[in-house]
Amino acid sequence: MSTTQQSYIAVEEPKAAARTISLARLADYLELTKPRISTMALISVALGYTLGSAHSWSLLPLIHALFGIGLVAVGCNSLNQLLEIKSDQLMPRTTGRPLPSGRLSVSEVLVFGILCALIGIFYLALMVNLLTAFLSMLTLVLYVVVYTPLKRCTSFCTTIGAIPGAMPPILGWTAAGGNLNTASFSIFAIMFLWQFPHFLAIAWLYRHQYHQAGLKMLPAADPRPRMIGWMCVIYATLLIPVSLLPQYVSLAGSVYSGVALVLGIAYLIFSIRFLGNETRKTARELIWCSLIYLPVLLITLTWDRLQLFN
Repeated sequence: MSTTQQSYIAVEEPKAAARTISLARLADYLELTKPRISTMALISVALGYTLGSAHSWSLLPLIHALFGIGLVAVGCNSLNQLLEIKSDQLMPRTTGRPLPSGRLSVSEVLVFGILCALIGIFYLALMVNLLTAFLSMLTLVLYVVVYTPLKRCTSFCTTIGAIPGAMPPILGWTAAGGNLNTASFSIFAIMFLWQFPHFLAIAWLYRHQYHQAGLKMLPAADPRPRMIGWMCVIYATLLIPVSLLPQYVSLAGSVYSGVALVLGIAYLIFSIRFLGNETRKTARELIWCSLIYLPVLLITLTWDRLQLFN
């Protein structure tokens, strides 16, 4: 090998290593944002925006809303993981995350999370409206400051966590200029109730890990047989009449109500199956049902809403 070739390799190898490290750190920051959860939240924002502006839909305000709310969501997820670093180190499902694995430092995540959240809130205040900025800040506080610490104190944390979890479509609604009224409340109520069978089934799957990490999620805090199954059935039952509210507040028509009824019955059936036989299989089936239920319901609601203006 010539001297020139050796010199070229000596120069290029560090560059390649630096590129690899940079890409790896970028991937760590991306993982910190919980991209799947954030993407689902932003889809809910977009659908909520469309529901709130069915008669005057515009792309640019939606882009502003998605950008600002997306930054707040990134900040929420980052700060949440920062506060949960100790419990994440104790659970096999979370030990590989950037913080507990040591790939990112506490200071890096703290600065990243705070900057994203603050920039997102100020961006929403300047480019969207003050109500959306305020509700985004409230969502951040409830999720990071209230819900996350409560996971170590009380099983009531699930109920508190369902409040910020139900906010994405409401943020989209207000970003479109919609007021907080009975129509927006009906969307919030659906989102709020939907979360319980979904997250209770997840918590049941990982109940032993939650208990090991000292988290007071319901299955770990209350090991009574079928307690979680009964709660899933109760919330799925309540969700059926609540999911029909949009028609009664003139947000949608009969097509939506028909689809909501079918979806609600299916959600209830899978909850009953889980109650009758609490296994990993029935828990996963309930989770999959919930993941189908929500997007189909929101898309149908949005489509039916648009038909009312045609």
